[in-house]
Order: sequence, then structure tokens, then C-alpha cells
Amino acid sequence: MTAVEQDNRPRRSALYLPASNAKAIAKARTLPCDMVVLDLEDAVAPENKEEARAAAVAAVAEGGFGDREVAIRANGIDTEWGAADLAAIAASQADAVLVPKVNGPADVARYHDALAGAAPGMRLWTMIETCESVCNLPAIAAMAKTTRLSLWIIGTNDLAKEMRAQLTPCRTPFLPFLSMAAAAARAHGLSILDGVCNEFRDLAMFEAEARQGLMFGFDGKSLIHPAQIEPCNTVFSPSAADLAWAKAVIDAFALQENQGKGAIRVEGKMTELLHLEQARRLLEVARLIGKNG
Repeated sequence: MTAVEQDNRPRRSALYLPASNAKAIAKARTLPCDMVVLDLEDAVAPENKEEARAAAVAAVAEGGFGDREVAIRANGIDTEWGAADLAAIAASQADAVLVPKVNGPADVARYHDALAGAAPGMRLWTMIETCESVCNLPAIAAMAKTTRLSLWIIGTNDLAKEMRAQLTPCRTPFLPFLSMAAAAARAHGLSILDGVCNEFRDLAMFEAEARQGLMFGFDGKSLIHPAQIEPCNTVFSPSAADLAWAKAVIDAFALQENQGKGAIRVEGKMTELLHLEQARRLLEVARLIGKNG
């Protein structure tokens, strides 16, 4: 995968699976999600942690996930399982390690150091799910320049618990954080995924929440049930109208009379070079979605 493809690769849907559930992992190899997160943390009981760790590493080694990115979510570095999780994941063939409850730059540095022996391509993904983390968003994001950090996932459930806030369908208490997290991520070249929607039986509610995340600029959303994959992929894929606009913009800027211009009129609207860049990215994302199936 080229650098451009890596930057634009679809990250619409990230499905969490308990690493201790062999049937769920086998099914994940057939599902149309872009990303699979084998969970050693919240989804696994304490007495099953070591078994789940071994199962996650074995599943990644077995392969069969196609073009899906596969991450393993470790227990926190200060827990009794954290060090062993990180050592096992660093030696695995996972694409990334997802780590919980990062509060600031020092935490990112500790996780980065723990992955010193990992393959160069292994990436560090972090949860943004504490009050302290949302107060340190720019500083945490800036660690992408010097560490393996490449992606954030918003953890609204843990954030709601710590804030003692109500997690309602409109997510009003969290809107400022969602906006600031997206801005900080973009400022430092991070991908960013929205948090889970707990109402996995109510797909209309899920779609509304996903569209809210799209509005804020997220690349995709983390999921807790396979039924959420299709609506998630639909929401975070360029629409037919989006692609028609992108093609019109690219074609218009390619005209001889528009060469060297910074702003032109396309379909009755003022269009600048920044829109040309957006149009090219939309078409590249659509191409990669088609390539990945």
C-alpha cells in the first residue's frame, strides 16, 4: 500500500470483538468491516485475560482477515496484565495496538517505548476516554510526530462515567469534545473514529449518531455488533452526489481556460483549490473502498 493509500484507506467501521470468542473472530473474517479490534480489555473477564491474549495473537498469526486492519486492544499499562499484553502484541503480526485511558503525552511515550521491539509498521492507537485526555487533546495529538501514534478512538462510555454525564441520543454534553478532538487529530495527521452506539438493536438511532460523527469530520465509528457495519459503511462512504461533485470539480479545474486559477465557478458555486484537494481525496477513498470490497 502506497503512502497515499495508507493515508486515505477506508476506516469507516471498526468492530470490537472479545478475543476470547473464537466463533466471533472466525465470523469477523467474513464481515465487511474495515477494521477488527480484538479486545483484551473491557470485553474479557479477569480470569480469561491470559487465554484471550494468546487467542488474539494466534488469530492474527492465522490471518484470513483480508484487507481489514487488525488491532489488539491491550489492558492498561499499569494493570496486572498490561505489560504482558504489550509484549505479546509487540511480537505479533497485528497492524496496531489500541490502548485505553491515555491522559497525556507521557502516557503515549510510555506505550511507544513498550513497543520498541515491534515491527516498524505496527501503529499505536489510543482511546480518548478520560476527562484529563480531553483537556490535553492538542498535546496528545502532537505525539504523532515522534511516536507510533496514528489514530484515536473516542470512548464516550468511559467519558460519560467519569464526567457523571448523561449519554443521550443527541450526546449534547460531549459535542464540544467531539469537535475539539476532530480538530486536534486533523492538525497532527491522526485518523479519528467516533465512539460506540450502545443501542445496537436500534439501527435508526445508530445511523443518526453515525451521521453526527460524519458531520464532525470523523473517519468512521467503532462498533459493538455486526448489524451496525452496513449502516456505518454507508454513512461514511462518499455518496453518489459527493462523487459527482468531485468529478465535476476535477474536470472543471482541468479545463485549459482554468489552468493556473485559484478559484473558479463550478455548478454555480465558487470553488477553490482546497475544494479540488477534497475532490481528489473523495475519489481516492471511493477507489480504495471499491478495491477493498
